[in-house]
Amino acid sequence: MRFLCDQMLGTLAKWLRLLGFDVYFANRVERDDELLEIAKKENRIILSRDKQLVKRARKRGIEAIDVEDRDLDEQLRKVTSLFPIDEESVLSRCSVCNEILVEIDKKDVEGKIPKKIFESHEEFWYCKRCKKIYWKGSHWDKISEKIDKLKNANRAS
Repeated sequence: MRFLCDQMLGTLAKWLRLLGFDVYFANRVERDDELLEIAKKENRIILSRDKQLVKRARKRGIEAIDVEDRDLDEQLRKVTSLFPIDEESVLSRCSVCNEILVEIDKKDVEGKIPKKIFESHEEFWYCKRCKKIYWKGSHWDKISEKIDKLKNANRAS
């Protein structure tokens, strides 16, 4: 699933990427027409809290979802209730730039991350675009916990 989040939904964009979704965060796009053009051209579903933008998108035949709530957990619940999380894709994308992460040998990260992390972890992933290095740190547990909550909430609704 491919999404486009407008400027108001930066945190949602980051979390959807962590969940494995392909998300274009339009933080530098000023005009709605440009957003609509990107969504149409790249076959992306618009996620926005701007009701007028959602309405305009739908009139042009572009799928759009009104993410009304300001609460991140509710935003995630809404999106994942419509588009279920693929467990295989979780943590497969860079949360910063959306690039697919590649597994990297431990020896290749030596000196590029804190020594304590290097010594205590065996698996690492790398973003070729922005050069960020990832590992299963404490954030992994938080993300797993949030995924479980989302799944339970979606089952209950």
